[in-house]
Amino acid sequence: MEERQSSGFDYLGPIIFLWFLNILGMPIWAIVILATWYFLLIYLENNGTLDNWNATRAMGFILMIRTQRGLKLLDKISNNRKFWRAYGEFSIWLCFLMMFGVIFLLVATAVFAALEPPQQSLPAKDLLLIPGVTSFVPFWWPVIALIIALVIHEYSHGIQARAHGMRLRSFGLLLAGPLPMGAFAEPELEEIVRAPRRERIRLYAAGPSINIVATYLVLIMLSATASGFVAQDEGVHAKAIIDDTGASESGLLPYEIITHIDGQWVPDFDSFSQTLDQNQAGDVVMISVLSHEDENGEREARRISVMLTDQRQYYLEMCEGEQTCLDDTAKILDNWEIFEGNAFLGVSELSAGTSGVDYYEFSTVEDTGMVYKSLRFLLRPLGIMGIPIINDGQTMALEERALIEAGDGFIASTLGTEGMLGLFDFLFWLAWINFILGFANLIPMIPFDGGHIIHDTIHSTIATFSKNMHPMRIESLADRISNFSSFGMLIIVLFPIILPKII
Repeated sequence: MEERQSSGFDYLGPIIFLWFLNILGMPIWAIVILATWYFLLIYLENNGTLDNWNATRAMGFILMIRTQRGLKLLDKISNNRKFWRAYGEFSIWLCFLMMFGVIFLLVATAVFAALEPPQQSLPAKDLLLIPGVTSFVPFWWPVIALIIALVIHEYSHGIQARAHGMRLRSFGLLLAGPLPMGAFAEPELEEIVRAPRRERIRLYAAGPSINIVATYLVLIMLSATASGFVAQDEGVHAKAIIDDTGASESGLLPYEIITHIDGQWVPDFDSFSQTLDQNQAGDVVMISVLSHEDENGEREARRISVMLTDQRQYYLEMCEGEQTCLDDTAKILDNWEIFEGNAFLGVSELSAGTSGVDYYEFSTVEDTGMVYKSLRFLLRPLGIMGIPIINDGQTMALEERALIEAGDGFIASTLGTEGMLGLFDFLFWLAWINFILGFANLIPMIPFDGGHIIHDTIHSTIATFSKNMHPMRIESLADRISNFSSFGMLIIVLFPIILPKII
């Protein structure tokens, strides 16, 4: 087999790309690994090894590995064409709704960055969201979740193609080194080009929509898993201790479990508040606490004496004597019914022992209407996006993780605490990765699915309102509008990233 000769373009483009990653802050070691991977692909391509593997190099650094496996199963799944075409239509409306949210968030981020430029941007390794490389994304659970999310994404594309009579040549996986970066279903190109635009839009929308649907299904399973945990020791704990208050002066520490106040049991927030309200500022109370776990996993019980702080006075002192602040704060405190002499322990974010998983349980929202509960459920994926960042790659704070154990339910007792925590982590990352994948693919910019959806939608809209326009003119106009839209979105996406580098 004749070896392919490398051209200058094989090297110039990647060198520019690596230089750009270096500017964004990617570590030198990661750039060296990426460069080594690239030149390895060049070598394997030139000696024909990639052809023997039925693989192709794409976009310089990406290895496309093709397979025929799964095609027969795909045909069986897509037999009910009426159902899948209906799902494709649902996908279009779901994707347009989500795309509106994507555009809103990206534009809002760019506007906020312009008004208040960030002092520093996230390093490149955190922008790429690669399992094991990004600082707040660990390796094992996220990489398993990523593979699952990529497979269902591309399988959904494939199902829509078969449901509309298009043939598939192969499935495949996109690799950057050992890491899966994507997957693909490869229809016959000519059949894609000839297909009606509405059918193509359904095909493009099917991938992101299945990731969004999967996100909510996994969140329901995550809620059920969260309900299987109980507190190891009943009581409440504070996530932070406020300086210059009774709690800080007594030596109370964050995440120590408060079990009793003056001998009265306080297993939850309500009982804690009711017991504390029986006292006044200046009173001295005895608090029973369980300390942090030692190296053997044991907690030491101790009692501490605390002089309660005046809650109203504490908030007023934050104004540092500024009269307008004092007047405004006094009005707010009156509305909150915080009066002089109210007892204040001096803790922040007081929570129950199961607080690490309570956020994920839908049943924890009490005394609220269905509209609020539904809205809270729909916005839940946005709420979990920042959790790994806050907790350094963990699904909950490690201190809160140490406070829970498996309950008495059948699944919980079968799996045990470690098994339940593993299941919880896997479901969390499966929801997180699916939402990120669906969300990112709906950026209205080619080559993302959202870009293709916008292009074909623009074409159909122009054709509908300009029936006398020549088809080639319509295609040219749609291309120009789509390209302009993609370029504009690229600027909006990159603006908050590049801004800290140039100011």
